[in-house]
Amino acid sequence: MMLGGSTVLLFLGLPVAFSFLVINLAGAVLFLGGEAGLAQIVRNSVLSVASFSLTPIPLFVLMGEVLFHTGLAVKVIDGVERLIRQVPGRLAVVAVVAGTVFSAISGSTIATTAMLGSLMLPVMLSRGYHPTMATGPLMAIGAVDMLIPPSALTVLLGSLSGISISKLLIGGVIPGLMLSAAFIVYIIVRVKMNPSLAPATVFTEYKGWEKLRPFLQYVLPLVSIFVVVVASMSAGWATPTESAAIGALFTMILALAYRALTLGNLLKALRGTAAISGMILFIIVGATTFSQILSFSGASNGLVEIISGLGLPPGAVIAAMLLLLVFLGLFVEQVSMMMITLPIYMPLVQKYGVDPVWFGVMFLICMQLGLLLPPHGLLLMTMKSVSPPEIRMSHIFRAVVPYLAMSLILLAIVFFAPAIAVWLPKVLV
Repeated sequence: MMLGGSTVLLFLGLPVAFSFLVINLAGAVLFLGGEAGLAQIVRNSVLSVASFSLTPIPLFVLMGEVLFHTGLAVKVIDGVERLIRQVPGRLAVVAVVAGTVFSAISGSTIATTAMLGSLMLPVMLSRGYHPTMATGPLMAIGAVDMLIPPSALTVLLGSLSGISISKLLIGGVIPGLMLSAAFIVYIIVRVKMNPSLAPATVFTEYKGWEKLRPFLQYVLPLVSIFVVVVASMSAGWATPTESAAIGALFTMILALAYRALTLGNLLKALRGTAAISGMILFIIVGATTFSQILSFSGASNGLVEIISGLGLPPGAVIAAMLLLLVFLGLFVEQVSMMMITLPIYMPLVQKYGVDPVWFGVMFLICMQLGLLLPPHGLLLMTMKSVSPPEIRMSHIFRAVVPYLAMSLILLAIVFFAPAIAVWLPKVLV
């Protein structure tokens, strides 16, 4: 009833945090003893967000907001574009490479997609790119932002599930880079088969220093933010929270060094960070209390016992859990997916002795899929909001299909080859 009630409220359009607040109030009265239960909810709510492990969320969001509002993201695109030679679908390839770089210095999938859509889409359309070839890569690489650290949603998943946040952040690097490489190969092959999708256009070929200057001046220093964050975690010099603080400080110092950080830009970045972080923390309050009520009522243990009593092998149970996540991605957004499933999923993961980092990375891939799944994928809506009127929703839906297929293939590969997800965290952390 609690799971179903929260899902119905989400479908009715009530914000995520309020949907779970309503269910939590009802659950507290029914299972935690009326007024005493409500008092317990208040105490649990305070404890759930007064956690040091959640501090990376606003810091990672701040990194992306500063880069977005200072215009340094545009410099990244220029630096990448000058290095890429003439290949089929060149602008789409530039978008994927630039998006991958931006994923390594931004903690927000929406910011990455909105930025690439605003800057790259008009140029691609003006040069005759088909709407599906213009929008597809921008949305697909925006979703990869979830896998490559820093990622606010990865920190949230680690916090809610009890999986090591540093291992989870690093575990997404190789799958994320594999997806980016697959997107580039697909674009080149697809345009080679049908050149009308992305007509070749004359572009300015820079030589020598002029070709390398933006890359050395902007891209390398900004990518060093990613190196600093990951290196400080993997070397044990800093916790994930401290690494996020170092990354945020380093981002601000670089923006100041480029004379791009004005008081106005900083205020915009801080307002954006406060809005996004406040929303996430409010949701955490609902998620944590929801899990506690489910556990106290016996529902979590009961479901775990029923599922384990079926005698299914661990692989079949994990596969069914992942398929349910993909299905949920059709209807609800990523935080809701975590809130609905983690109270049931994590006890099963522990019971079957499954590597939590491996499971966590696959969970991230499923959430990344959910960002792109019609009809409610968050990045589909983001792309439509920054697209010119001639881009219809049908174009956007068709554009993501091949990238969804590649993401599903990656999910299957990680499922059958866990080393892809767990090797790097074992080496570095």
